[in-house]
Amino acid sequence: MSYRIVYNEMTAPHGSAEWRQDIAWSEEFSAEHQALGRARELLEAGEHYGVAVRDHSGNELSGIRLQLKLGGFSGD
Repeated sequence: MSYRIVYNEMTAPHGSAEWRQDIAWSEEFSAEHQALGRARELLEAGEHYGVAVRDHSGNELSGIRLQLKLGGFSGD
């Protein structure tokens, strides 16, 4: 399976047309734990407004759902 992280530094509200049109970066990962680890890094850095994780089927985790998933994904 493949996973894609999509993120940006915009101030437009998540879900708005502007956020979807102006996505600046994406990264590909072959494993879910790698993608979630990178999403955690991006969120903890606090420099990115929108962070989303998509799987090969197009399912997307973002916002609260992503935060809940990351809360259960702790390497500590």
